[in-house]
Amino acid sequence: MNTQLDTQGWTLNDWLSAQLAGQPLERLITLISALQEQHANTKDPAWIYLASPEEITSQWLDVQKAQEQGLKLPLLGVPFAVKDNIDHQGWLTTAACPAFAYPAEKDAYVVSQLKKAGAILIGKTNLDQFATGLVGTRSPYGAVPNTFNPNYVSGGSSSGSASVVARGIVPFALGTDTAGSGRVPAGFNNIVGLKPTRGWLSTSGVVPACRTLDCVSIFSLIVEDALLVADIAGSDQDLNDPFSRPPSSAGALSLPAKPRFAIPNRLEFFGDDQMQQAFLSSCQQLQKIADIEEIDFSTFEELAALLYQGPWVAERTHAVASMLSEDPTAMDSTVHKIVSQGGQFSALDFFDAEYRRQQLSRKIQQCLSQYDALIVPTSPTIRTLKEMEDEPILYNSQFGTYTNFTNLADLSALALPAGFRQDGLPSGITLISLAWQDRALAEFGKRWQSHLSLPLGATGQGLRTESNRVQPQPNGTVRLAVVGAHLTGMPLNHQLTQRGARLVLATETTANYRLYALANTTPPKPGLVKAISGGSSIQVEVWDIPLAHFGSFVAEVPAPLGIGNVTLIDGSEVKGFICETYALDDAIEITHLGGWRNYLKS
Repeated sequence: MNTQLDTQGWTLNDWLSAQLAGQPLERLITLISALQEQHANTKDPAWIYLASPEEITSQWLDVQKAQEQGLKLPLLGVPFAVKDNIDHQGWLTTAACPAFAYPAEKDAYVVSQLKKAGAILIGKTNLDQFATGLVGTRSPYGAVPNTFNPNYVSGGSSSGSASVVARGIVPFALGTDTAGSGRVPAGFNNIVGLKPTRGWLSTSGVVPACRTLDCVSIFSLIVEDALLVADIAGSDQDLNDPFSRPPSSAGALSLPAKPRFAIPNRLEFFGDDQMQQAFLSSCQQLQKIADIEEIDFSTFEELAALLYQGPWVAERTHAVASMLSEDPTAMDSTVHKIVSQGGQFSALDFFDAEYRRQQLSRKIQQCLSQYDALIVPTSPTIRTLKEMEDEPILYNSQFGTYTNFTNLADLSALALPAGFRQDGLPSGITLISLAWQDRALAEFGKRWQSHLSLPLGATGQGLRTESNRVQPQPNGTVRLAVVGAHLTGMPLNHQLTQRGARLVLATETTANYRLYALANTTPPKPGLVKAISGGSSIQVEVWDIPLAHFGSFVAEVPAPLGIGNVTLIDGSEVKGFICETYALDDAIEITHLGGWRNYLKS
């Protein structure tokens, strides 16, 4: 982005703080006017459509109405962009094919969820036509260049969404991911790409590529933002989308302090020594904070090959059937070559492939169940725009080496920045795990970003501490206050971490509790009691624990302790440890020390 704006490179937190401080509409109008002016002078191929100031104002008036009604707006006045295969009411959806374009009758479900949260859609972004490609060059609206070196590809198919995030124009943008389209552009542009578990984010109002595999994906500069957007966009199951499903309450919220990662025993970089060296450097960094073990990758490779060599190509053919029959010349020649092959597969071919997919998926899931995640290069190589013209299908296939199997096997994935090659281009790694491990991957992703402290996207700005970021309670969890042996570093903390619980914050209770050191407990434990009179604030840690594991956790709580309700100093009420009063007869009151850690020190 040539035009320098005060808002360039802002995260969600930056935008929210500024919008709440005042002049939210003026700030948005300044942004869109600058983008419109730049687009008029020098066409930016990342955009297919930019909103007008009037369209921005119209959206803001809806936000104001929601404010007046007292509705919660966690994305108040935050601008975002969407890939142009995602509907916005009244705007054309092109899927990067003008002959296919249609005016959307209503917002895609994910767009409506984000707008209800106060977000403002400022434009629609370029893509590989019909989301068929990992390159970002297959569009009549132009090839989207890499944000670090315009001679190289941006990656696709969600090329425009990745570009506008990497340049700091918006704090997040939506893409889609069938074979890696929400991850490869992230790796090529030094940003985060969250590919959620299939079905968490609705695909209603999204032009399908392979409808059984498609996911709406999220690009952002930092992991916290991607996860927050996913939580909002996927907060409710869309019953009008037959592929939508509610998140599992068994999904972990965090990984162990030192996770155990798998890595392919044989890595292919197609002669790209710089990408290979960058990945090896990333592994050296990972080994400082994780254990890494090699695994046989052949099952993953076989499943990946099914995506384009098997009958799933027919899903792409089905999605654009009308174009193939009515106006095939309007399609990108490479896209046409790929999707026109779907008719060669029979129903017998499909069932043969589906049975094999199920077998391979089971093997992959059994393998990954032994690890916290699989670590792979986001892409094994990158190519110039000229190289891509010479070998459009071969090089595209290389980009998908470590992405194509993910949705076929029903896995979650998170693409992360991982440093830079010797030539200055970004490299990336991707964490891949079982379905519904999205939050756990994101929790480690935050650790990883903090560990490397790389610049944000292509903005040149450094990673900033998001210490005042409030962590919303995820659906399907119980928020629990712990006061003694379950605190971080204490003997029973493993009962939380082994269940994938996540530390939310350290805080205090209200000033009407008493704390006692109980007699004859192993390991030593405190008892927390609500005082009839007097009392004090007691230090606690607040954890979120998956609902599916809460019962087994409670079953391990011995008498005289139990789980009840505890009031925190901010007035909120959470589940927490309480103690039966009979156990206080021979206990030592330690209320004056303010917490269990202080007692142990004393």
